[in-house]
Amino acid sequence: MKKILREIYGAGIIFFYYLKWPMVIGYPALIFGANYPRYWVMDLLWLYCVGLIIKDFIYKFILKKSYCEEKKES
Repeated sequence: MKKILREIYGAGIIFFYYLKWPMVIGYPALIFGANYPRYWVMDLLWLYCVGLIIKDFIYKFILKKSYCEEKKES
C-alpha cells in the first residue's frame, strides 16, 4: 500500500509540476467567471495543486532547500 501511494504521489508531482499554477488560477476563474459547473474531482485536484504550491514555498523560502544538488567547487 505504501508503494502505491508513493507512486501516485510521484506521478502527481510530475504531472502537476507544469499545471499547478494554471489550475490554481484558472479553475476558480472558470467557476466564478464563466459559470463552469463544479465537480468534486476537479475540486480535489485543485486542492492537490494548492498543496504542491505550499510545499514548494516551504522548501524554497522556509527550509531553504533545493531539489537539485548544488556543485561545490574546491
